[in-house]
Amino acid sequence: MPASVGLPLWSVNRYLMSYIRHLIKYFLLDASRVFVVKFEVMSSTLPNLNNSDAQSVGTSVAGAAPTFSPLYQQIKALITQRLESGEWKPGELIPSEVELGNRFKVSQGTVRKAIDELAAENLVVRRQGKGTFVATHHETHAQFRFLRLTADADGPQRAENKIIEVKRVRAPAEVARQLDMKSGDSVIFIKRVKSFNGVPTILEEIWLPGLIFKGLTAERLMEYKGPLYGLFETEFGTRMIRAEEQIRAVGADPESAELLGVSPQTPLLSVDRASFTYGDKPVEMRRGLYLTLNHHYQSELN
Repeated sequence: MPASVGLPLWSVNRYLMSYIRHLIKYFLLDASRVFVVKFEVMSSTLPNLNNSDAQSVGTSVAGAAPTFSPLYQQIKALITQRLESGEWKPGELIPSEVELGNRFKVSQGTVRKAIDELAAENLVVRRQGKGTFVATHHETHAQFRFLRLTADADGPQRAENKIIEVKRVRAPAEVARQLDMKSGDSVIFIKRVKSFNGVPTILEEIWLPGLIFKGLTAERLMEYKGPLYGLFETEFGTRMIRAEEQIRAVGADPESAELLGVSPQTPLLSVDRASFTYGDKPVEMRRGLYLTLNHHYQSELN
C-alpha cells in the first residue's frame, strides 16, 4: 500500500485482514471434497479517502471484475475518464501533476508516470515550461498522424481535398459490422480525392455513424480547410485516438483511375482503416486507394 495514499498503518492492516477474510470465505468444498474457488465482483476501495475522485482510486474502473492494477494505471484510467467526459477538451491545459496528486490523494510521481503513458499514447502533449495539454488533431504535427503515406522527395507537401460526394445512406452489412451498428442504420458516406502539390494521390470513401455526425454536410466539408479529424473534435465532440489498418495491392478500376488521373489497372495500395474514440468505440470506417508513384507507405515498428 503506497504511503502516498496517506493511510495510517493500523488502517491498512485492518483493511488487508478484512480482505483476506473475504477471500477465505470463498474457498469452498465441492461434492467430491475438492477445494474450488468462487469469484464475484467486489470492490477494493481504499477506506477513508476524502472525495469522489480519491475514492475511485483502487476500485475496478471497468466495474466488471476485481482489478488490482498498479496505482499509476488507476490514475491513468481516471484521467482518461475525464478526457472522455470532456472535462478537459482537446487543446486545453490540464491540471498540474501537483494538483492532480492532491485531487486523487496520490504522489506527484504516481501522477507523472500515468501522464507519461498518456503522452506515449498521444492522448496528451507535454510542453516544456507550459504544462500538459489534451492532444488535438488541429496541431500541425498531428494532422496526418494516421496517414502513413510519405513523399519520396523532401520538401513541403501542400494537401488539398476535393469532395466528390456526401450523402446519408443505410449502412451496408460490412460497414455496420465495423462500426458496431445494426445493418441498415443511418451512416454518413463521404467520397473525396486528396491531392498533394496538385497531384491526385488518394481516393477515399468514408463511413461515419449518422447519429454522432448528424448535421455533417457537403457544404460544411467544402468550406472547412482544416484536418477532418479536427472538425470531428471541434464540432461533433468525437476524437479519434487510435486506428487499425489492413493493406493490400489492387489495380485501379475505371472510376478510380479517372478520379486519380491514371490508367485502369494502375497498381494502387488499398488501405482499410477503422478509427476508434475513447472506450475503444469504432466511429469511422475508411477505405483509401493510394497512388504510390511519388509516395510510399511508411510504418515504424517497435
